[in-house]
Amino acid sequence: MSEKIVEQVNKFKELIEKEYLPELLENSRIGKNFLTLDFNKISKLDISLADELLEIPEEILKVAEMAIEQFDLPGESKGYSIRIKNPPPSSQRRIAEKRSKDIDLMLFFEGIIRTKSSVLPKATSIRFECPSCGNISSVLQLDKKFKQPTMCGCGRKGKFNLVSKELIDIQRLELEELPENVKGSAQPQKLKVFLKNTLVDPEFESRFNPGAKVQIVGILKETPIILRSGGQSTDYDYLFEAVHIENIEDEEVDLKMSDEDMKRVNEIAKKSDYIKILKDSLVPSIYGHDEIKEGLMLQIVSGVRKVRKDGKICRGDMHILLIGDPGAGKSAILKRIEKILPHARVANGKGATGVGLTASVSKDEFIGGWTFQAGTLVLAHKNIAIIDEFDKMSKEDRDAMHEALEQQTVTISKAGVQARLRAECSLLAGANPKFSRFDRYAKTIGEQIDLPATLINRFDLIFPLIDIPEQEKDRKIANHICKTHLETEDIECELDTDFLRKYLLHAKTITPTLSQEAIQKLVNHYVTIRTPKNEEAQNGPIPITARQLEGLIRMSEAYAKLRLSNKVSIGDAEKAIELLKYCLEKVAFDEATGTIDIDRITTDTTSSQRNKITNLKEIMAELENKTGKNIPMEDILKLAEERKITEEDIEEAIEKLKRSGDIFEPRRGFISRI
Repeated sequence: MSEKIVEQVNKFKELIEKEYLPELLENSRIGKNFLTLDFNKISKLDISLADELLEIPEEILKVAEMAIEQFDLPGESKGYSIRIKNPPPSSQRRIAEKRSKDIDLMLFFEGIIRTKSSVLPKATSIRFECPSCGNISSVLQLDKKFKQPTMCGCGRKGKFNLVSKELIDIQRLELEELPENVKGSAQPQKLKVFLKNTLVDPEFESRFNPGAKVQIVGILKETPIILRSGGQSTDYDYLFEAVHIENIEDEEVDLKMSDEDMKRVNEIAKKSDYIKILKDSLVPSIYGHDEIKEGLMLQIVSGVRKVRKDGKICRGDMHILLIGDPGAGKSAILKRIEKILPHARVANGKGATGVGLTASVSKDEFIGGWTFQAGTLVLAHKNIAIIDEFDKMSKEDRDAMHEALEQQTVTISKAGVQARLRAECSLLAGANPKFSRFDRYAKTIGEQIDLPATLINRFDLIFPLIDIPEQEKDRKIANHICKTHLETEDIECELDTDFLRKYLLHAKTITPTLSQEAIQKLVNHYVTIRTPKNEEAQNGPIPITARQLEGLIRMSEAYAKLRLSNKVSIGDAEKAIELLKYCLEKVAFDEATGTIDIDRITTDTTSSQRNKITNLKEIMAELENKTGKNIPMEDILKLAEERKITEEDIEEAIEKLKRSGDIFEPRRGFISRI
């Protein structure tokens, strides 16, 4: 051992004795054979040693491991691995900036875990015995291909006996560039990351699932590319061997607010028209749609996520659906939200699949085993997912989203692999009506868009963008559009995009609690709107359900966040009630009863339709006793007329029951129950 290495070992030993001895002893006691060193402390001890750690990391890490062997530790002191945290900013690289000159250097990358393989054992060294002379030889297994000794000292070739092998646990991740670091419309770059030993301990690796935003410190290496013919290409691929991995906060990249910014944020929040200022700056290129803009602001800041002691989770994220006629500005609104939140994940329903939006499992070609691949909703964890052309997705693909929208998790069960990934995100979806344009004569929202009622029910707010000709309104819209084409610069608004982003992301960090006045207001509204006005209304429409009440709580909390308050006031609750009322009147108003009927969006059958079906069933049951199983239509219509039920209502109920398979027509002019 050279004098330089001895000196370096002593320096690491000095550092460990001074700063890390209690941690080292505790790790040894509980069986954790690793030690995490802070780069800043190494630099303070010896700047040249820190520089060498960056330039020749593999050699210096081995020296640090040799220093640990100098200590008298409980258990085995060999086999310890060293982790390095807090590397200097000079060693940071964007994934797209890595180059061949960076190979063998210690660097760190920040990104989102896109895929994650299963943990597999890998042989690093295998000992063989010669059957002829009994000589033992060790062969390092550096490549994927199994290697045996080529020849023994006694001259024997081939067929050696395997005596023992040294195994380590390995795992592969695929790290994707952070969305905010991707320039323009460039494709996010990816990097293969190789984990081994203590970095794949169950307790440690369970914190780093697909969708997690992480910082990884390690050594950049090259790996040969194998051609289809079996030969080795002259091209190489990058492989990043991790030394340390940790989560990074989602808001840290975006929230870089100066004292001047904070002062301005507080000034705006105190203004009486702060909501109008924010709305006008949110989507200035689109005229009108004030309620939609207000709802989008609430979605960005969201409500408060709550985890109960019994494990029940109340989501704070809001989901919004925009249903628009062609040219109503729906896609432009989605694009604007994407610009305000550059970390948002965007997908198009026409080209999206269920696994592309949630998660998938595939065979890993690099180390074998199975790999989890995160979809849009998982990658949008703690952020927002934007999906345009939502109605163009297939039924099977939409069904895969139910769990992600309500439970905010994605469960994978495939090829014996069971996993649950977090997908705590808000969904902003845009869709077109079923026949491209709204039909004012359609009965329910289910007839307007090709989406299942169970999925529609997941959305807190549903905004229809209906294009109805109105001379005065059309003139204002036309003037606004022409003005945007005339001016080359952005439309003037009080808050620019960067500051609006800072305001909303700062508001998102606040966690307000409900005041007793706000709770009483919401409870009174819920009870009042559900209470029947008279006995005849007992079987009438149900205005709202507990799901809408939870949505009101989320909106009330979001209003409190917008004014930077830690308490939800009665005014916040009133604003939330008004906004929800606006949406329900647009999409859940039942003309037959003149009231709001939540079943228009949560089921395929409204309350008035159910009453018609109930009346028909009563008539059929009464006539069945007189005429037998086959009931003449004439008798049904006659009895319905006596009970003041219109022929149109009876025919509509008959068609509904035929489609559901409850009745059939045995011969013309007769119907029968199944």
